[in-house]
Amino acid sequence: MTVASGALIGIGLILSVLGIQVTLEGISEGNGKISSSQTLTISSDFDSQDTSIGIFWIQTIEFKDNTFSARVLDPFDSVIMSLTINEETIEEKFDVLETGTYKLIIESTGSEETQVFGAIGPLPDADSKSLDRISWIILVMGMVGLVGSGIYAVKNRKRSV
Repeated sequence: MTVASGALIGIGLILSVLGIQVTLEGISEGNGKISSSQTLTISSDFDSQDTSIGIFWIQTIEFKDNTFSARVLDPFDSVIMSLTINEETIEEKFDVLETGTYKLIIESTGSEETQVFGAIGPLPDADSKSLDRISWIILVMGMVGLVGSGIYAVKNRKRSV
């Protein structure tokens, strides 16, 4: 039972890693310091035939209200979304109408340099989310089996003494 539980945990971990890779496929990430004189630009290629919704994520370190803003540009460099960042972490969706390179531009009005992380890419599909759920279910089953085999071993030890 212990070996089977260990195998389930191993399979769950492998599926979890694969699920993360599938989920992050096509997502471009970037980080850097921004200020009033520096921006951070992250680009990602989209195919409007494959996905109709894009997503971006931004996390700022040392967040300050009304200091940071973000813009998403389509392949023709037209602004399709613009917003003021009013939280430390923000995630938003946008429509992908054209095939090409979309850009996420993160800006600051503050003079101090601030570390920012960002990502832009296609919205993960349901298959990658289901792979993540399956991996968690297998991990939990393996853990329950490991705990159960431990309890079984302790009970058998008491009987044999």
